[in-house]
Amino acid sequence: MKPRIHKTAIVDKNAQLGNDVEIGPYSIIGPKVILQDGVKVSSNVVIDGRTTIGKNCRLFHSAVVGTEPQDLKYAGEDTAVEIGENTTIREFATVNKSTNPEEPTRVGSNCLLMIYTHVAHDCQLGDRVILANSVNLAGHVIIENNATIGGITPVHQFCRIGCYAFIGGFSRISMDIAPYTRGASVPYRTAGLNSIGLQRNNFSSETRMILRRLYKIFYKSNLNTTQAIEKIRQDLEMIPEVIHFIDFVEHSERGVAK
Repeated sequence: MKPRIHKTAIVDKNAQLGNDVEIGPYSIIGPKVILQDGVKVSSNVVIDGRTTIGKNCRLFHSAVVGTEPQDLKYAGEDTAVEIGENTTIREFATVNKSTNPEEPTRVGSNCLLMIYTHVAHDCQLGDRVILANSVNLAGHVIIENNATIGGITPVHQFCRIGCYAFIGGFSRISMDIAPYTRGASVPYRTAGLNSIGLQRNNFSSETRMILRRLYKIFYKSNLNTTQAIEKIRQDLEMIPEVIHFIDFVEHSERGVAK
């Protein structure tokens, strides 16, 4: 099915539109934009820059994607944004393009960016990430698959959020958040495993038991980080989740929030 474009929309002749694309009233689509099959663009949406939007994404009223980064070092380079398939970007959400021409700002597939969320330049979001209303990511933030961040939460530049982490609303993130954990508050406090999230995502009871033991060693013992990681290696089975946790901690540049 051919694209359906409202008569008030402005779509550059060089933009690439897939089958069954819809573009609503007063939306603006720039010359380097690629909208893959089934993308639905509501009213007053702006998509600019070298931006690729994956199949079946939905962009709601006044979302803005692919505009220049809010970075004083940016000097007009031809940088990019990539959005995966089946991702929803709600009203007034913004995604800025990167500052590095070789590495786009990325949002994965099946993500949900709620109202007034901001994804800054050079952020890298995995698949099935949920950002609740008014979550604001500074530049270079990395969020792994299946992480959820509650509303009105700012995340400091260069922070990392681990997979299956759950961050409660009205928090402030200035350190890395370890995978599989949950927490909240200002300053941030890790409160336990994201047990509900692990169950909902079909982690086995054996895996969840090992992760509970890992949590007790890392967060509840009187060991420092190096000692805790060494004890985890000695005491626990090296299943993929444990290996990933260790790797995440050992490569943390900002430190892991406890």
